[in-house]
Amino acid sequence: MRGQLSGLARAIGAGVARRGGPWPGAAEALRLRLLPRHWPTTTTLFDRRVQIADAGSFLAGVAAIFDRRSYDFVVSRPDPLIIDCGANIGLSCIFFKRRYPGCRLIAFEPDPALFALLVTNLRAFALHDVALYNQAVWTSTTTLRFWAEGAFSGRIALPGDRGPLIEVPALRLRDMLTQPVDMLKLDIEGAETVVLEDCADRLDRVERLFVEYHAPVAQPQTLHRVLAILAGAGFRYQLHEAYAAPRPFVARPDLLGMEFQADIFAYR
Repeated sequence: MRGQLSGLARAIGAGVARRGGPWPGAAEALRLRLLPRHWPTTTTLFDRRVQIADAGSFLAGVAAIFDRRSYDFVVSRPDPLIIDCGANIGLSCIFFKRRYPGCRLIAFEPDPALFALLVTNLRAFALHDVALYNQAVWTSTTTLRFWAEGAFSGRIALPGDRGPLIEVPALRLRDMLTQPVDMLKLDIEGAETVVLEDCADRLDRVERLFVEYHAPVAQPQTLHRVLAILAGAGFRYQLHEAYAAPRPFVARPDLLGMEFQADIFAYR
């Protein structure tokens, strides 16, 4: 898997360098994509110094968030409410606040090491009206075992997971859906199905929803349940491939324990 992610980082880094990314010059993209996985470093993002935990996931995040603008939407009010579940080191938060300066942003990141980088990076951009929670989102307020992968794939622990496992606090997402939400982002590495099921009767308060669906190896697939929840809440949706085997009848290699991932864009 490390080879696959390194290849992904090289391809993305080369693409960003060709098109011109939000940091200065191709040389910096080259430096980043040649770093080993999980090698902490700093770089420049929109003329601000930011700290990153892993160059491969940083390059992938920059390509998706700032180049492809995956989270872009048309606002209907000057202060949209955005709930970002799985904020990582803050790239999505920086995008939202640059794109919608008046937005009210609530962000969750359970990994304490990544949360520290999130706080530092948002401070570098002097962002306001951002509430940060060093918690997972879940179906109850509790404590959960968490696999701290160290980049963009940390998750609530699955059966058979081996270190690094830590304990993290969790908050019930349903309790946050008490008012109209302009954008709900769920990138929570496999917990999305049960969390959406718990929130199903409150999703009518959400205008648009981004879900990264994950299919863990050897676990029941639940995409049909996610889509049924979205349809039942009145959403239309589109699916974009995030990770899939090129020849699944021949081989189904996993990506950090996930055999398939899809980005779901749900809207009204």
